[in-house]
Amino acid sequence: MEVSTIMENGDCTGQESTEPISLHDFSEKLLEQMVHFHVMKLTGGFFLWVGTSPVLSNLAVSMNSRFDSMPLSSLVLGDSSDTTPTSIAQRLTKKTKKQVFVSYNLPVTDSNLTILVENRIKKEMELHPDKF
Repeated sequence: MEVSTIMENGDCTGQESTEPISLHDFSEKLLEQMVHFHVMKLTGGFFLWVGTSPVLSNLAVSMNSRFDSMPLSSLVLGDSSDTTPTSIAQRLTKKTKKQVFVSYNLPVTDSNLTILVENRIKKEMELHPDKF
């Protein structure tokens, strides 16, 4: 990918064609709680926020590597003992072949909830692949 150059007058040159950022929201009641999903589609990837209230307690990123079949992932923000956001980001990168940012803001005490959340994300990706 080419790096864009910002000139003195503010024009950008040397950019690849870029798509505008698009937003997609959906919600589902899972285990008696309303879970909200927010997807921000970016050029070459997407940001996924999952939670019940407007907080950003963690952020993970994952991307493919030409040196390994398993995508690379890292926690950018949050508690490193909680591997949920990095695991989800890694699986979504493997599925989509895109760079993925994930913020997972639900209690990790119930692994059934995490499975239901991932299944709901997969369902939405099948229904609206253009949003991811």
